[in-house]
Amino acid sequence: MPSDLELLVTAAREAGKIARGFFKSDPKVWEKSNNAGPVTEADLAVNQMLERTLPAARPDYGWLSEETEETEETEETEDDTSRRNKPRVFVIDPIDGTRAFIAGSDTWAHSLAVVEDGRPVAAVVYLPVLDKMYTASRDVPAKLNGQEITVSGRTEISGATVLAAKPNFDQHHWRGDVPDVEPAFRSSLAYRMALVAEGRFDAMLTLRPTWEWDVAAGSLLVTQAGGAVTGRHNEEPVFNNAMPQLSGMVAAGPPVHKELIKALA
Repeated sequence: MPSDLELLVTAAREAGKIARGFFKSDPKVWEKSNNAGPVTEADLAVNQMLERTLPAARPDYGWLSEETEETEETEETEDDTSRRNKPRVFVIDPIDGTRAFIAGSDTWAHSLAVVEDGRPVAAVVYLPVLDKMYTASRDVPAKLNGQEITVSGRTEISGATVLAAKPNFDQHHWRGDVPDVEPAFRSSLAYRMALVAEGRFDAMLTLRPTWEWDVAAGSLLVTQAGGAVTGRHNEEPVFNNAMPQLSGMVAAGPPVHKELIKALA
């Protein structure tokens, strides 16, 4: 039997084949309810495959995916009760960075994780167009295409490269002046975290409520690459909540992470 990580790698590659069949081919696009953003027929096709194959391989695992609907009162649904009572849960974003996918950018990703008792234990972030496969498990260091990766060695916040959307640098988020950092952006939160794990950027942050499926896999990549990951209030992220959201996310090498948390209001 393949390990959980091997299972996720295989599933991610199959997801990439499906998604690339829709990429730059004018897929159907519509807006989700409650201003939750766009979704495409590619998102749903990938989700359908993953929801069919992954639980079949691990029938005792729960399931949480961005594209699998749950009612507003998720803690009262049969499906949610089932996933929250299971020791291991798949936490899946079929396509993270849907806006990038629609725009024809190559920086969208598949984000797949297995969570055990609230903590990720296996993770894959895969960018099919770039053929970048980021992997990690509780017992295996973070890797990119099989080569071990580590977070940046930067020790101070000044001049750090930080992946974040522009509103995160608004003054009201910070105790004093906004830190003197070099901002950058990628649409996919999972890819932002993978880039921090790879050491190409010093940090990433998102300071608004964050869906678990966007960051579950990436959080394990960063920690297994030697980095620090917390919510915006410096709390340890715990996954598979009734409402599957976190307070935000700050990920970086330990010294820069400490300085970012200290600077946040």
